[in-house]
Amino acid sequence: MYTSFFGLTEKPFAITPDPRYLYLSERHAEALAHLTYGIAEAGGFIQLTGEVGTGKTTVLRSLLQQLPPHCDVALILNPRVTPAEFLQCICDELHVQVPATAVGSVKLLVDLLTNFLLDAHGRSRRVVLMVDEAQNLSADVLEQVRLLTNLETATQKLLQILLIGQPELRAVLAQPELRQLAQRVTGRYHLEALRRPETIAYIRHRLRVAGATRDLFSSGALGELHRLSRGVPRIINVIADRALLGAYTREEHRVTGSFVRRAAAEVYGRPVLPPWLRWVAMAGATAGALLLTVAIWRAIPGQDATPAAPPMVAQVAPAVVAPAPAPRPQLGALLALDAAGTTMDSAFGSLFRMWGAEYQSSSGLGCAQASRHGLTCVWQRGSLAQLKLFNRPAILSLIDESNSSRQVVLAGLEQGDARLLIGASEVKVPIVELADYWFGEFLVLWRPQTGELRPLREGMRGEDVRWLRQSLEQLGGLPVSDRSRDVFDAELERLVEDFQRSRRLSVDGIAGVQTQLVLDAALGAPGTPTLMNLETRTGA
Repeated sequence: MYTSFFGLTEKPFAITPDPRYLYLSERHAEALAHLTYGIAEAGGFIQLTGEVGTGKTTVLRSLLQQLPPHCDVALILNPRVTPAEFLQCICDELHVQVPATAVGSVKLLVDLLTNFLLDAHGRSRRVVLMVDEAQNLSADVLEQVRLLTNLETATQKLLQILLIGQPELRAVLAQPELRQLAQRVTGRYHLEALRRPETIAYIRHRLRVAGATRDLFSSGALGELHRLSRGVPRIINVIADRALLGAYTREEHRVTGSFVRRAAAEVYGRPVLPPWLRWVAMAGATAGALLLTVAIWRAIPGQDATPAAPPMVAQVAPAVVAPAPAPRPQLGALLALDAAGTTMDSAFGSLFRMWGAEYQSSSGLGCAQASRHGLTCVWQRGSLAQLKLFNRPAILSLIDESNSSRQVVLAGLEQGDARLLIGASEVKVPIVELADYWFGEFLVLWRPQTGELRPLREGMRGEDVRWLRQSLEQLGGLPVSDRSRDVFDAELERLVEDFQRSRRLSVDGIAGVQTQLVLDAALGAPGTPTLMNLETRTGA
């Protein structure tokens, strides 16, 4: 993927939680401080709310890491349960033994919890119940939660309860029948989205953890990330990840605002305009409204009694104007006009013809048919630079204006243009225009020289290892080994690493599918369709 291209050790914007990427903004730190104080000092309920993706789970994980050792925690992640099931979950979390006779009995489960809490209090331990997604709690379960707060000694509550949920939780607790519970909420904190400086600091923090040594996003891109995500960390991650992939497919080492807007359009499934264009549109609408007002005013009788002077006609010699070149059709319009020609079946048919093979839509999957012709499918997500290394025609998956997936064949690359096969038509479009619709997914066909396809590494033997050695020696101008050397030894590993390094591939000494395909392309097997001829590749 794009990690090695940007000098990263891993993807910086994965949406799975990872403690190494923890970034506490000022608001997150303040929320954490409120919760920590409430658990240590207060009783009853503490309420934490926030929109989806604002970092509630991040705060919760941080809180769990900072709890003092004398705390016992029951964490409920699925609150869509009955009161009895809810009590059973608490017992399971606190390792309270529940006899068979108590299962399903609210009274017996409450008695077990009461005995446990009294014992914990006698041992100077504090018990905390945390309920995530608490807006999904039913009224019956919430009433049972309230009753649990009645468990107390003369001086303090035996159970501290933390409710974490979306803003709807506030509306749930505001219901008249739950007013007794709402009155027991001793601490409330609403987690808001990141401010612009916090968004920028958040992005840079994650990039540094992933190994970045420089700013990968321009200042304009950072501003667009904040504007289009509204400072919601989860959306920041999704858009930033797609923007890095978009820059990678264009071989750009710095992400600009346009990459962020294209990524956001893919995430939201709708076009995203730059901010200045919105101001232009607003100004145009205002000007149009003003002109309409003037036109209506002038149309009222008596408002403009002065007749307009007749226009003066100047005699100007006719100028000779060169005919304008016929405009090339835009890719978006082509995709919209030929839906039947942009299916996977249509693309496979065009790609097979370039290999001199026949594709039949009724004869099974395309890759299975390719195998019968001695061809292998390689489906990857990469960049235009990778396609140039493979130097093979490819099926590209494009996303059209309606967010639908369309398949076309990239048949050639020449001087800034891409030659595409769309149905029965062949068209040329600028590569920069193609990048607006292509986000890196492609499929190429390849005919392995040995008929066998497997990753090759040190210690392996076979005809494919012999082919690998002889091909690398031939490409490097070395004496070609005799046919007895079919073992992958340390010398061959070094040759593989040198080749990978020369082609800007991941250097691991293992001749995987990508390394073998690039090597085959570098050798230029006769009869193989290519994207570029030797002169084009040299000048690219």
